[in-house]
Amino acid sequence: MDHIIVGVDTHKANHIAVAINAYGARLDTITIPATRKGYSNLQAWASSLGHIKAFGIEGTGLYGAGLSRELLANGHTVLDVMRPNRQLRYLHGKSDSLDAESAARSVLSGQASALAKAQTGSSEMIRHLKIARDSAVKAKSQAMITLRTLIINAPSDLRDTLDQIKGPITLIRHIAALRPGNIMSPSASAKAAMRAIARRWLMLHEEIVEHEQELDRMVTERAPELMKSFGISTMTVAEMLIMVGDNPERIRSEAALAKMCGVCPIPASSGKTNRMRLNRGGNRQANAAIYRVAIVRMRDDDRTKTYAARRTAEGKTRREIVRCIKRYIIREIYRYLCAPHLSSPHKP
Repeated sequence: MDHIIVGVDTHKANHIAVAINAYGARLDTITIPATRKGYSNLQAWASSLGHIKAFGIEGTGLYGAGLSRELLANGHTVLDVMRPNRQLRYLHGKSDSLDAESAARSVLSGQASALAKAQTGSSEMIRHLKIARDSAVKAKSQAMITLRTLIINAPSDLRDTLDQIKGPITLIRHIAALRPGNIMSPSASAKAAMRAIARRWLMLHEEIVEHEQELDRMVTERAPELMKSFGISTMTVAEMLIMVGDNPERIRSEAALAKMCGVCPIPASSGKTNRMRLNRGGNRQANAAIYRVAIVRMRDDDRTKTYAARRTAEGKTRREIVRCIKRYIIREIYRYLCAPHLSSPHKP
């Protein structure tokens, strides 16, 4: 039986799949609903055409997440396919079946080689909780900004009373305990509005604490050694675990992890010019987390300060030194999360 590759263009309600053989010939296409029954029909259809070598799915982290999980659970190889090139779309047109065929050909040519995340273990649970925590942090910050604005614009007697209270927590608890009574004056309406926002802030604060406690427990169980590293906090490890996923073996080298985080330099040479430029791609949240670790170590870690002083004497700028330290941090994260059987890394 011939080997086939199936490309899938994913949407919210349905998915379009195209099968090609090992020679690139298009065999058939199918449209399925984005349901468990549709996923089963897709596998049965693909199996009837030949031996399935791999599925190439566009959007395994969004609309294709359910299909990706189902296929991985059934033992299929699933590759994450990037969005088709805009220039190719301009030249050859755009349709769902063309996008699915392009996904299949990306797998056949070797251009798509990234294995999809499993999304069935602790990393996925950490991702869910971190989304809720980050959303609450954002809402809490907005509530505080709104509350401070209301205090500034409040009637003079109310504002003078609140200005005498020291400490943000004490102030918020005082406002949350206000009794505006019937809203018959601007002072009463201001108290009612501030009390509502202060209570919202306190509720969000409690929610964030609960999420962070649970995240700390889960992260410590998953990566206890990495949690002991200098300057690496719970949120940093959580961000890296989310990016690595529940099947870290799909990341084959520390260079691959560096590229995923946008830490590796990008060649920008032409003619007699031979240089590298800063990588603006990769996971920017993970990149920011690694940057914060680098800054903390440069400020407080003796070994990192010694390393920075040595590189400064060699003529490196602070920005270049930070990039070097970020690369060392990636090596450390890779050893602990993707290759735990290796020895502990040396870090600056």
